[in-house]
Amino acid sequence: MTAASMRKYATPDEVDFLIIGAGSAGGILAYELSRRGHSVVALEQGPFLHASDFVHDEINNMVKRALMNKPDRQPNTFRKTEQDVAVKRPVVEYGRAVGGGSIHFTGNYWRFHEIDFVEASTKGAIRGTGFADWPITYADLEPYYTKAEWELGVSGDASANPFDPPRSKPYPTPPFPNKSSGVLFERGARAMGWHPAPAPMAIISQAYDNRPGCVHCGFCEYFGCEVGAKSSTLATVIPKAMATGRCEIRADSYVRAIETDTRGRTTGATYFDAKGAVHHQRAKAVVVSCNGSETPRLLLLSASTRFPRGLANSSGLVGRYLMFTGGAFTGALFDHALNEYKSIQVTRIVHDFYEIDPKHGFYGGGGLDGRFDFYPMSFAFNALPPDIPKWGPAFKAALAEYFNHSMFILAHSTSLPVATNSISLDPTVKDAWGLPAMRVTYKDHPDDIKTMKFFQQRSLELLQAAGAKKTWPFPVEESTTSNHLLGTCRMGKDPATSVVDANHRAHDVPNLFICDGSSFVTSGRGQPTCTIQALAFRAGDRIASLAGRGEI
Repeated sequence: MTAASMRKYATPDEVDFLIIGAGSAGGILAYELSRRGHSVVALEQGPFLHASDFVHDEINNMVKRALMNKPDRQPNTFRKTEQDVAVKRPVVEYGRAVGGGSIHFTGNYWRFHEIDFVEASTKGAIRGTGFADWPITYADLEPYYTKAEWELGVSGDASANPFDPPRSKPYPTPPFPNKSSGVLFERGARAMGWHPAPAPMAIISQAYDNRPGCVHCGFCEYFGCEVGAKSSTLATVIPKAMATGRCEIRADSYVRAIETDTRGRTTGATYFDAKGAVHHQRAKAVVVSCNGSETPRLLLLSASTRFPRGLANSSGLVGRYLMFTGGAFTGALFDHALNEYKSIQVTRIVHDFYEIDPKHGFYGGGGLDGRFDFYPMSFAFNALPPDIPKWGPAFKAALAEYFNHSMFILAHSTSLPVATNSISLDPTVKDAWGLPAMRVTYKDHPDDIKTMKFFQQRSLELLQAAGAKKTWPFPVEESTTSNHLLGTCRMGKDPATSVVDANHRAHDVPNLFICDGSSFVTSGRGQPTCTIQALAFRAGDRIASLAGRGEI
C-alpha cells in the first residue's frame, strides 16, 4: 500500500475520527481505530517520505533539519521565567514528517517502572512542583508495552536487566551484538559493582514482520532508515492502517484550529494544505497527537467564545507542567581503535540508579548508556574536549586520533513537573502561516540539576574504571532546548487538576482525545517513546471501546 493508492476522503465527508499528527502516537492510533472498522483521516504537517528519500547527508539532516520542524518557518521564543521577556530562538525539536520522531530517533526503548506511576504517593510532595500520581498504574499499561514491542519490533534481552519491571512476554527479536563502546561500558560498570544490560532498541536485529534486519550502516540518530529496520510508525503500523482501506494519511496539512459547535463538541479541524489553501475536515471525534509542545499550542489556538482560554482548558493547565527530561554527556578516549561509527548508537545500559538514594538529599533517578552518536562533521564541531585547538594542524591531528578512539556516556534523568514551565502563545511573533508562535518558558528545578550532575559523576567513574586514557565532561547547564516534550496536557481523575482522563478523553469536550507526550504526569527516566506508544495502543483500545458502546 502506497500513499498514492490509499483511500481518500473528501473534506465534507464526516469521518469517524480525525487524528492530528501522524507520528509516534498518531500513527498507532490511526492503525488501531481503522483496523476496528472506523473511517480515519490523519493530518500530518510534514511530508510523506519513503525509504528511498532517506540519505546519509549530515548537512541535510542535522543542519537543515530535513526530518524536523523548521525554526525559520515555525519560530519559538524562550524565557526562563514568566517575568522575563521571551527571545526568539530554536527551543523544541520534533519529527516533522509522517512517522514523526520515530523516524529519526536513536531507538532507545525503555519501559517506565512501577514507581514512575506512583511517585507522589510513594515519595511525598516536592516543594515547587506539581508532583502527582498517574491515574493508571504500570500493571494497567503492561499489556500495551508488550503490544508496542511486538507490533513495532523491539530488540532486547528480557532477562538481563535486574531492575526491569515485570513483563508478560520477552522481546520479539534478540539484542544487538555488543559494540566496542558496550564492551568498555560493561567493563567499567562491572568494576563499579553495577549491572550493565543489553539496550532494548526499537530497531530489529534480524528480519521480522516482513521487514529486513539492521544492516549496521551507523546512521540512526537524526536519520531515517532506508531499509526499514528502525521500527518507526512509518515502517510498521501506518502501512497497515492504510491497507485497511479506511485510513487516509494526509500529509503537508498544517492545522490552525480544532473547530467546535454550539454544544461544545468538536466538529473537525481547519488546516492549510501545501499550497496554503485553507480546508476544513469534518469528523465525529478528534484525536490530537501532535507532541507535547504543538498539542497545547493547537488547543490554545483553538480558543473560541465558548472556550475563551483555549480548547479543553477549563483547568488552566493546557501547556503547564512542561518537562524536558534531563541529561549529562561525558566523553572518553581509549588507546585502541573502537570503530564506533558502525552499527546502532547504543548497545548497553545501566539502571542501578533508576531511583537515587534519598541520602543524597534530592529527588531524581535515571539511567546511563554507552554510545557514539556523532558523524564526521558533528564530531569535529561538538565532540572534542575543550583543551583541543579549534583549527589548524593540532585540530586535524586530534580528529585523526579521537574520532575512532572515543566513546561517550549519555545520562537520561528525571525532570520534575513545575507549573511555570510551559508552552504558551507568543503575543508578537508569528509563524509562516500567520499564527502566534510557540513561547516556551522553562527553568529546571534545582533537584533536576543535581540529578544531572550526580549522573555525570557516575559516568566519569565508569569510564575511568573501563581504562579510559582521558575523560572529559560536557557542561551541565540549565535546559534551553529539548526533543523530549512531556506533560503539557496531563492525565488525571480531577478536571480541576488535569486536562484528560485515564481514557485520554478531554474533561471538557466529550469527543476530543489527546494522546502523546503531553499526557504524561511525571517524566520517567529520560526515555519516553516506549511509554508514549504503549499509551497510544491503550488509548486506541479505550477509544474504540467507547465508540463501540456509543459513548462518544
